[in-house]
Amino acid sequence: MINVAAIRMQQFGVQFYQASLTAGDIDKLVRFEVLNYGDAAQPPVRGGRQRPGAAVPSKVNWDLLERRIASSEKAYQRQIIRRKIDELVQYYEQCRQARDLPSIPGAVIISCDEKLAFQPAGDDSRLGILKVPEREGILRAIDGQHRLLALHADIDRFAGEEFSVPAIIFDRLPEDHVVQMFVTINAKHTRLNPSHLVSLSGRQLYRDDNLATAHDVVRALNDREDSPLYDEIKLLGVGRGHVAQAPLAQELKRLFATDAFGPRKSGDLHEEAKKFFVNYFKQIALVFGGAWNGRKYSIKSASALRAFARVAPDVIRRLDQEHADRADFRAIGRVIAPWGRRIGDLRFETEGAWKRAGTTVDSLAKELRLALQYPEGATV
Repeated sequence: MINVAAIRMQQFGVQFYQASLTAGDIDKLVRFEVLNYGDAAQPPVRGGRQRPGAAVPSKVNWDLLERRIASSEKAYQRQIIRRKIDELVQYYEQCRQARDLPSIPGAVIISCDEKLAFQPAGDDSRLGILKVPEREGILRAIDGQHRLLALHADIDRFAGEEFSVPAIIFDRLPEDHVVQMFVTINAKHTRLNPSHLVSLSGRQLYRDDNLATAHDVVRALNDREDSPLYDEIKLLGVGRGHVAQAPLAQELKRLFATDAFGPRKSGDLHEEAKKFFVNYFKQIALVFGGAWNGRKYSIKSASALRAFARVAPDVIRRLDQEHADRADFRAIGRVIAPWGRRIGDLRFETEGAWKRAGTTVDSLAKELRLALQYPEGATV
Protein backbone atom coordinates (compact mmCIF):
# COMPACT_ATOMS: atom_id res chain seq x y z
CA MET A 1 0.00 0.00 0.00
CA ILE A 2 1.05 3.60 -0.63
CA ASN A 3 0.04 6.03 2.13
CA VAL A 4 -1.20 9.38 0.88
CA ALA A 5 -2.29 12.41 2.90
CA ALA A 6 -5.93 13.09 2.06
CA ILE A 7 -9.23 14.75 2.96
CA ARG A 8 -12.35 12.57 2.78
CA MET A 9 -15.21 14.45 1.09
CA GLN A 10 -18.81 13.75 0.14
CA GLN A 11 -21.31 15.29 -2.26
CA PHE A 12 -24.85 13.96 -2.83
CA GLY A 13 -23.95 10.59 -1.39
CA VAL A 14 -20.78 10.21 -3.47
CA GLN A 15 -17.56 9.86 -1.48
CA PHE A 16 -14.20 10.95 -2.87
CA TYR A 17 -10.84 12.16 -1.64
CA GLN A 18 -8.71 15.24 -2.11
CA ALA A 19 -5.17 13.91 -1.92
CA SER A 20 -1.55 14.87 -2.38
CA LEU A 21 0.37 12.57 -4.74
CA THR A 22 4.10 12.71 -5.41
CA ALA A 23 5.57 12.67 -8.89
CA GLY A 24 6.72 9.10 -8.15
CA ASP A 25 3.16 8.08 -7.19
CA ILE A 26 1.87 9.46 -10.49
CA ASP A 27 4.59 7.72 -12.46
CA LYS A 28 3.89 4.36 -10.84
CA LEU A 29 0.13 4.30 -10.31
CA VAL A 30 -1.49 6.19 -13.22
CA ARG A 31 -2.18 4.50 -16.54
CA PHE A 32 -2.59 6.55 -19.70
CA GLU A 33 -5.04 5.55 -22.42
CA VAL A 34 -6.94 6.94 -25.40
CA LEU A 35 -10.03 5.90 -27.34
CA ASN A 36 -9.01 4.00 -30.44
CA TYR A 37 -10.29 1.27 -32.78
CA GLY A 38 -7.41 -1.03 -33.57
CA ASP A 39 -4.82 -1.07 -36.31
CA ALA A 40 -6.89 0.80 -38.89
CA ALA A 41 -7.54 3.77 -36.64
CA GLN A 42 -5.47 6.76 -35.64
CA PRO A 43 -2.37 6.41 -33.44
CA PRO A 44 -2.68 7.47 -29.78
CA VAL A 45 -0.59 10.60 -30.31
CA ARG A 46 -1.75 13.37 -32.62
CA GLY A 47 0.71 15.63 -34.44
CA GLY A 48 3.76 14.97 -36.57
CA ARG A 49 7.25 14.35 -35.30
CA GLN A 50 9.43 17.43 -34.97
CA ARG A 51 11.79 17.99 -37.89
CA PRO A 52 15.55 17.84 -37.25
CA GLY A 53 16.99 21.30 -36.79
CA ALA A 54 13.77 22.78 -35.42
CA ALA A 55 14.14 26.08 -33.59
CA VAL A 56 13.12 24.59 -30.21
CA PRO A 57 14.01 20.89 -30.07
CA SER A 58 11.61 18.70 -28.12
CA LYS A 59 12.69 17.65 -24.63
CA VAL A 60 10.35 14.65 -24.80
CA ASN A 61 11.49 11.13 -25.62
CA TRP A 62 8.45 10.32 -27.76
CA ASP A 63 9.41 6.71 -28.41
CA LEU A 64 9.34 5.97 -24.69
CA LEU A 65 6.25 8.08 -24.01
CA GLU A 66 4.15 6.54 -26.77
CA ARG A 67 4.84 3.06 -25.40
CA ARG A 68 3.31 4.21 -22.10
CA ILE A 69 0.01 5.20 -23.77
CA ALA A 70 -2.49 2.38 -24.23
CA SER A 71 -5.40 2.58 -26.66
CA SER A 72 -8.65 0.65 -26.91
CA GLU A 73 -12.28 1.05 -27.91
CA LYS A 74 -13.26 0.87 -24.22
CA ALA A 75 -11.26 4.00 -23.32
CA TYR A 76 -12.70 7.53 -23.50
CA GLN A 77 -9.80 9.99 -23.65
CA ARG A 78 -8.92 11.83 -26.84
CA GLN A 79 -5.67 11.42 -28.73
CA ILE A 80 -2.68 12.97 -27.03
CA ILE A 81 -1.67 16.26 -28.65
CA ARG A 82 2.09 16.28 -29.16
CA ARG A 83 2.39 20.08 -29.21
CA LYS A 84 0.52 20.35 -25.91
CA ILE A 85 2.91 17.91 -24.18
CA ASP A 86 5.94 19.78 -25.53
CA GLU A 87 4.55 23.09 -24.30
CA LEU A 88 3.76 21.67 -20.85
CA VAL A 89 7.25 20.20 -20.48
CA GLN A 90 8.76 23.56 -21.41
CA TYR A 91 6.51 25.26 -18.87
CA TYR A 92 7.50 22.77 -16.15
CA GLU A 93 11.14 23.55 -16.88
CA GLN A 94 10.49 27.29 -16.62
CA CYS A 95 8.73 26.78 -13.28
CA ARG A 96 11.57 24.62 -12.00
CA GLN A 97 14.14 27.24 -12.89
CA ALA A 98 12.18 30.34 -11.82
CA ARG A 99 10.76 28.72 -8.63
CA ASP A 100 7.99 31.30 -8.31
CA LEU A 101 4.94 29.45 -9.74
CA PRO A 102 3.60 25.92 -9.15
CA SER A 103 3.54 23.91 -12.36
CA ILE A 104 0.37 21.91 -11.51
CA PRO A 105 -1.64 24.12 -9.13
CA GLY A 106 -5.04 22.72 -10.15
CA ALA A 107 -6.19 19.28 -9.07
CA VAL A 108 -6.23 16.46 -11.57
CA ILE A 109 -9.26 14.14 -11.39
CA ILE A 110 -8.58 10.42 -11.09
CA SER A 111 -10.60 7.23 -10.70
CA CYS A 112 -9.26 4.17 -8.87
CA ASP A 113 -10.14 0.68 -10.09
CA GLU A 114 -10.01 -0.91 -6.64
CA LYS A 115 -11.38 -0.21 -3.19
CA LEU A 116 -9.47 2.47 -1.26
CA ALA A 117 -8.99 2.38 2.50
CA PHE A 118 -9.06 5.60 4.53
CA GLN A 119 -7.64 5.90 8.04
CA PRO A 120 -8.74 9.02 9.99
CA ALA A 121 -5.81 10.85 11.58
CA GLY A 122 -7.63 12.04 14.71
CA ASP A 123 -10.90 13.43 15.99
CA ASP A 124 -11.76 14.97 12.62
CA SER A 125 -12.84 11.97 10.53
CA ARG A 126 -12.38 13.96 7.35
CA LEU A 127 -8.56 14.18 7.65
CA GLY A 128 -6.36 11.15 7.39
CA ILE A 129 -4.29 8.75 5.33
CA LEU A 130 -5.56 7.25 2.09
CA LYS A 131 -4.17 3.79 1.39
CA VAL A 132 -3.76 3.13 -2.34
CA PRO A 133 -2.86 -0.40 -3.52
CA GLU A 134 0.65 -0.33 -4.93
CA ARG A 135 -0.19 -1.66 -8.36
CA GLU A 136 0.93 -0.20 -11.67
CA GLY A 137 -1.87 1.46 -13.62
CA ILE A 138 -4.49 1.22 -10.86
CA LEU A 139 -5.42 4.90 -11.36
CA ARG A 140 -6.84 6.38 -14.56
CA ALA A 141 -7.04 10.07 -15.37
CA ILE A 142 -10.46 11.62 -15.96
CA ASP A 143 -9.15 15.17 -16.25
CA GLY A 144 -5.52 16.24 -16.49
CA GLN A 145 -4.06 13.44 -18.62
CA HIS A 146 -1.87 15.81 -20.65
CA ARG A 147 -0.47 17.40 -17.48
CA LEU A 148 0.33 14.01 -15.99
CA LEU A 149 1.89 12.71 -19.21
CA ALA A 150 4.10 15.79 -19.40
CA LEU A 151 5.12 15.18 -15.80
CA HIS A 152 5.94 11.58 -16.67
CA ALA A 153 8.01 12.76 -19.67
CA ASP A 154 9.91 15.26 -17.52
CA ILE A 155 10.22 13.24 -14.31
CA ASP A 156 13.96 12.61 -14.58
CA ARG A 157 14.56 16.33 -14.11
CA PHE A 158 12.62 16.31 -10.81
CA ALA A 159 15.19 14.11 -9.04
CA GLY A 160 15.68 15.32 -5.48
CA GLU A 161 12.77 17.76 -5.72
CA GLU A 162 9.86 17.74 -3.29
CA PHE A 163 6.99 17.68 -5.74
CA SER A 164 3.29 17.17 -4.98
CA VAL A 165 0.33 16.94 -7.33
CA PRO A 166 -3.13 17.82 -5.95
CA ALA A 167 -5.62 15.15 -7.00
CA ILE A 168 -9.31 14.38 -6.61
CA ILE A 169 -9.58 10.59 -6.38
CA PHE A 170 -12.84 8.67 -6.82
CA ASP A 171 -13.24 5.18 -5.46
CA ARG A 172 -14.50 2.59 -8.01
CA LEU A 173 -16.82 4.88 -9.97
CA PRO A 174 -19.15 3.01 -12.37
CA GLU A 175 -17.78 3.13 -15.91
CA ASP A 176 -20.67 5.20 -17.28
CA HIS A 177 -20.20 7.75 -14.48
CA VAL A 178 -16.52 8.10 -15.35
CA VAL A 179 -17.33 8.82 -19.00
CA GLN A 180 -20.14 11.23 -18.11
CA MET A 181 -17.76 13.16 -15.86
CA PHE A 182 -15.15 13.28 -18.64
CA VAL A 183 -17.71 14.64 -21.12
CA THR A 184 -19.13 17.16 -18.60
CA ILE A 185 -15.67 18.55 -17.95
CA ASN A 186 -14.53 18.67 -21.57
CA ALA A 187 -17.61 19.24 -23.74
CA LYS A 188 -17.56 23.03 -23.36
CA HIS A 189 -14.39 24.10 -21.60
CA THR A 190 -12.02 22.41 -24.03
CA ARG A 191 -14.46 22.03 -26.95
CA LEU A 192 -14.71 18.26 -27.16
CA ASN A 193 -15.14 17.34 -30.82
CA PRO A 194 -18.71 16.24 -31.75
CA SER A 195 -17.34 13.15 -33.50
CA HIS A 196 -15.57 12.07 -30.32
CA LEU A 197 -18.89 12.43 -28.47
CA VAL A 198 -20.59 10.24 -31.09
CA SER A 199 -18.01 7.52 -30.49
CA LEU A 200 -18.58 7.64 -26.73
CA SER A 201 -22.35 7.80 -26.96
CA GLY A 202 -24.46 4.69 -27.31
CA ARG A 203 -22.22 2.54 -25.15
CA GLN A 204 -19.72 4.24 -22.82
CA LEU A 205 -21.65 7.45 -22.18
CA TYR A 206 -25.17 6.03 -22.11
CA ARG A 207 -27.08 3.16 -23.62
CA ASP A 208 -28.58 4.05 -26.99
CA ASP A 209 -28.90 1.10 -29.35
CA ASN A 210 -29.77 3.31 -32.34
CA LEU A 211 -26.71 5.52 -31.93
CA ALA A 212 -24.56 2.46 -31.26
CA THR A 213 -25.77 0.92 -34.53
CA ALA A 214 -25.16 4.20 -36.37
CA HIS A 215 -21.66 4.32 -34.97
CA ASP A 216 -20.98 0.72 -36.07
CA VAL A 217 -22.15 1.53 -39.59
CA VAL A 218 -19.87 4.57 -39.80
CA ARG A 219 -17.00 2.46 -38.46
CA ALA A 220 -17.64 -0.18 -41.14
CA LEU A 221 -17.72 2.47 -43.88
CA ASN A 222 -14.38 3.84 -42.70
CA ASP A 223 -12.58 0.63 -41.71
CA ARG A 224 -13.52 -1.88 -44.40
CA GLU A 225 -11.09 -1.85 -47.30
CA ASP A 226 -13.86 -2.59 -49.81
CA SER A 227 -15.81 0.50 -48.70
CA PRO A 228 -15.70 3.56 -50.99
CA LEU A 229 -15.27 5.66 -47.84
CA TYR A 230 -12.34 3.58 -46.56
CA ASP A 231 -10.09 5.72 -44.34
CA GLU A 232 -11.94 8.88 -45.43
CA ILE A 233 -14.06 9.51 -42.31
CA LYS A 234 -12.61 11.60 -39.49
CA LEU A 235 -13.30 9.16 -36.68
CA LEU A 236 -13.05 10.89 -33.29
CA GLY A 237 -12.86 14.20 -35.19
CA VAL A 238 -9.22 13.75 -36.22
CA GLY A 239 -7.25 12.14 -39.01
CA ARG A 240 -6.61 12.74 -42.66
CA GLY A 241 -10.13 11.96 -43.82
CA HIS A 242 -12.42 14.67 -45.19
CA VAL A 243 -15.80 13.19 -44.26
CA ALA A 244 -17.26 14.29 -40.92
CA GLN A 245 -18.42 11.45 -38.68
CA ALA A 246 -20.98 13.23 -36.49
CA PRO A 247 -23.53 14.44 -39.14
CA LEU A 248 -23.67 11.05 -40.86
CA ALA A 249 -23.98 9.17 -37.57
CA GLN A 250 -26.79 11.43 -36.35
CA GLU A 251 -28.68 10.94 -39.63
CA LEU A 252 -28.35 7.18 -39.31
CA LYS A 253 -29.44 7.32 -35.68
CA ARG A 254 -32.69 9.04 -36.68
CA LEU A 255 -33.24 6.40 -39.34
CA PHE A 256 -32.78 3.53 -36.87
CA ALA A 257 -34.96 5.27 -34.27
CA THR A 258 -37.98 4.80 -36.54
CA ASP A 259 -39.24 1.70 -38.32
CA ALA A 260 -37.90 3.14 -41.56
CA PHE A 261 -35.24 0.45 -41.82
CA GLY A 262 -37.95 -2.14 -41.65
CA PRO A 263 -38.45 -5.13 -39.34
CA ARG A 264 -35.41 -6.80 -37.82
CA LYS A 265 -35.48 -10.18 -39.49
CA SER A 266 -32.61 -11.68 -37.54
CA GLY A 267 -32.82 -9.49 -34.46
CA ASP A 268 -29.31 -8.18 -35.18
CA LEU A 269 -29.73 -4.83 -36.86
CA HIS A 270 -26.03 -4.05 -36.50
CA GLU A 271 -24.72 -6.66 -38.93
CA GLU A 272 -27.52 -6.23 -41.45
CA ALA A 273 -27.14 -2.45 -41.44
CA LYS A 274 -23.36 -2.60 -41.84
CA LYS A 275 -23.57 -4.95 -44.83
CA PHE A 276 -26.33 -2.94 -46.47
CA PHE A 277 -24.69 0.48 -46.12
CA VAL A 278 -21.25 -0.66 -47.29
CA ASN A 279 -22.76 -2.17 -50.45
CA TYR A 280 -25.16 0.75 -50.83
CA PHE A 281 -22.35 3.32 -50.88
CA LYS A 282 -20.27 1.07 -53.13
CA GLN A 283 -23.06 1.21 -55.69
CA ILE A 284 -23.47 4.98 -55.21
CA ALA A 285 -19.75 5.33 -55.96
CA LEU A 286 -20.26 3.35 -59.18
CA VAL A 287 -23.43 5.16 -60.29
CA PHE A 288 -21.79 8.55 -59.74
CA GLY A 289 -18.24 7.43 -60.55
CA GLY A 290 -17.10 10.73 -62.06
CA ALA A 291 -18.31 12.76 -59.10
CA TRP A 292 -17.19 10.26 -56.49
CA ASN A 293 -13.62 10.19 -57.78
CA GLY A 294 -13.45 13.82 -58.87
CA ARG A 295 -12.04 16.75 -56.91
CA LYS A 296 -14.58 19.45 -57.73
CA TYR A 297 -17.70 17.70 -56.54
CA SER A 298 -19.70 17.79 -53.30
CA ILE A 299 -20.94 14.19 -53.36
CA LYS A 300 -18.98 13.34 -50.18
CA SER A 301 -20.16 16.40 -48.29
CA ALA A 302 -22.20 15.97 -45.12
CA SER A 303 -25.35 17.13 -46.94
CA ALA A 304 -25.00 14.62 -49.78
CA LEU A 305 -24.15 11.66 -47.55
CA ARG A 306 -27.04 12.48 -45.23
CA ALA A 307 -29.40 12.65 -48.21
CA PHE A 308 -28.26 9.23 -49.42
CA ALA A 309 -28.81 7.85 -45.91
CA ARG A 310 -32.23 9.47 -45.73
CA VAL A 311 -33.49 7.70 -48.87
CA ALA A 312 -32.05 4.32 -47.82
CA PRO A 313 -35.48 3.18 -46.52
CA ASP A 314 -36.92 3.76 -50.01
CA VAL A 315 -34.19 1.58 -51.49
CA ILE A 316 -34.83 -1.12 -48.87
CA ARG A 317 -38.59 -1.11 -49.57
CA ARG A 318 -37.87 -1.65 -53.28
CA LEU A 319 -35.51 -4.53 -52.45
CA ASP A 320 -38.19 -6.09 -50.23
CA GLN A 321 -40.74 -5.75 -53.03
CA GLU A 322 -38.37 -7.61 -55.35
CA HIS A 323 -37.80 -10.26 -52.62
CA ALA A 324 -34.07 -9.52 -52.81
CA ASP A 325 -31.61 -9.74 -49.97
CA ARG A 326 -31.17 -6.27 -48.51
CA ALA A 327 -27.37 -6.54 -48.61
CA ASP A 328 -27.28 -7.94 -52.18
CA PHE A 329 -24.76 -5.76 -54.01
CA ARG A 330 -26.22 -6.32 -57.50
CA ALA A 331 -29.81 -5.90 -56.36
CA ILE A 332 -28.98 -2.55 -54.75
CA GLY A 333 -27.31 -1.53 -58.01
CA ARG A 334 -30.47 -2.36 -60.01
CA VAL A 335 -32.64 -0.31 -57.66
CA ILE A 336 -30.54 2.86 -57.72
CA ALA A 337 -29.52 2.63 -61.41
CA PRO A 338 -32.08 5.37 -62.36
CA TRP A 339 -29.98 7.89 -60.41
CA GLY A 340 -27.31 7.64 -63.07
CA ARG A 341 -29.79 8.43 -65.86
CA ARG A 342 -31.97 10.98 -64.10
CA ILE A 343 -29.50 12.79 -61.86
CA GLY A 344 -25.94 12.16 -63.05
CA ASP A 345 -22.50 13.34 -61.97
CA LEU A 346 -22.94 16.98 -62.94
CA ARG A 347 -25.62 17.41 -60.27
CA PHE A 348 -22.83 17.26 -57.66
CA GLU A 349 -20.42 19.68 -59.33
CA THR A 350 -19.63 22.13 -56.52
CA GLU A 351 -19.47 25.30 -58.62
CA GLY A 352 -22.22 24.12 -60.92
CA ALA A 353 -25.63 22.58 -60.22
CA TRP A 354 -24.84 21.94 -56.54
CA LYS A 355 -24.27 25.62 -55.86
CA ARG A 356 -26.90 26.98 -58.25
CA ALA A 357 -29.62 24.84 -56.72
CA GLY A 358 -28.71 25.82 -53.17
CA THR A 359 -28.66 22.12 -52.37
CA THR A 360 -29.86 20.97 -48.96
CA VAL A 361 -30.34 17.52 -47.47
CA ASP A 362 -34.10 17.78 -48.00
CA SER A 363 -33.91 18.97 -51.61
CA LEU A 364 -31.41 16.32 -52.69
CA ALA A 365 -33.31 13.56 -50.88
CA LYS A 366 -36.48 14.63 -52.72
CA GLU A 367 -34.70 14.39 -56.10
CA LEU A 368 -33.32 10.95 -55.25
CA ARG A 369 -36.77 9.68 -54.21
CA LEU A 370 -38.40 11.00 -57.39
CA ALA A 371 -35.78 9.26 -59.51
CA LEU A 372 -36.58 5.97 -57.75
CA GLN A 373 -40.33 6.45 -58.14
CA TYR A 374 -40.16 7.52 -61.80
CA PRO A 375 -37.07 5.78 -63.23
CA GLU A 376 -37.99 6.64 -66.81
CA GLY A 377 -38.42 10.33 -66.10
CA ALA A 378 -42.23 10.60 -65.92
CA THR A 379 -43.46 13.98 -64.72
CA VAL A 380 -45.58 14.47 -61.60
